[in-house]
Amino acid sequence: MALLEIENLNAFYGMAQSLHGVSLSVEEGDIVGIIGPNGAGKSTLFDAVMGMVKTTGSIRLNGSELTALKPDQIVRLGIGYAPERAHLFPYMSVRDNLLVGAFTARGEIEPNLDLVHSLFPVLMERRKQETSTQSGGERQMVSLGRALMTSPKLLLVDEPTIGLAPKICSDIAAALKKLNEETGLTILITEQNVNFAMTLARYLYVLETGEIRTRGTVADLQSDEELNRAYFGQ
Repeated sequence: MALLEIENLNAFYGMAQSLHGVSLSVEEGDIVGIIGPNGAGKSTLFDAVMGMVKTTGSIRLNGSELTALKPDQIVRLGIGYAPERAHLFPYMSVRDNLLVGAFTARGEIEPNLDLVHSLFPVLMERRKQETSTQSGGERQMVSLGRALMTSPKLLLVDEPTIGLAPKICSDIAAALKKLNEETGLTILITEQNVNFAMTLARYLYVLETGEIRTRGTVADLQSDEELNRAYFGQ
C-alpha cells in the first residue's frame, strides 16, 4: 500500500475550482516530483493535503483519510510541510523557528535538531540569528528544518528553488537526497525547475491547469516529444 494516496481530488478557493480530479500515489521511501508551470495548482495540491482548502475526493496517509482533519491533526499523523517561500517568523531566531516545528514531537527535539544541523551546518552557526536577516537560501534551509522537527513520515517540499542561486539549489538537492537515502524519509516535491526535480525524483507527475496531464519516470517523460520541448528544453 502506498504511503500517500490521492484519488479524484478537487480543490476550491470559494467558488473557484483549482484542482480537477487529481489522483496520485507515493510509495514509502520514494522521492516523487510534481512539475508544472506557475499557476498549475502545485501549491494548492499541498494546501489540500494539509487541510487548508476546501476539497472533495480522498487523501489517505497509510490508509487513514485526511480530508476531515485539521492541519495540526495532519501534522501529528506524520506529514511535514515546507511551504513555498518559507513563511518563517522573521523576528525570531533560527533556533526558535526550528523549535516551532517541534510541537508535535517534543520528545525528539534534540535528535531532530542534530539531524537538521547535520544536513545544514550553517543553521547551527546561525542559530541565534533572526531569520529576517538571512539569505533566501538559508531561510529555505530553516523551512526544511522546521518541517523535519515534526518527525514526519512524509515530507512535502513546495518549490524550494524559487529565487535561489544554482549552488544553493545544488546544496538543497544534496541534503534532500541524503535525507532520503540515510533515513528512508518519503519526499514529495513540487517544482517549476525541472532539472532540479530530475536530480531527485524517481517518478514525476506533470500538473497543468489543475489536472494531471501525464506521469512516469524521467526516461518515460523525456521520450514524449511535446513534453521534451516544453519541460526538458530539447
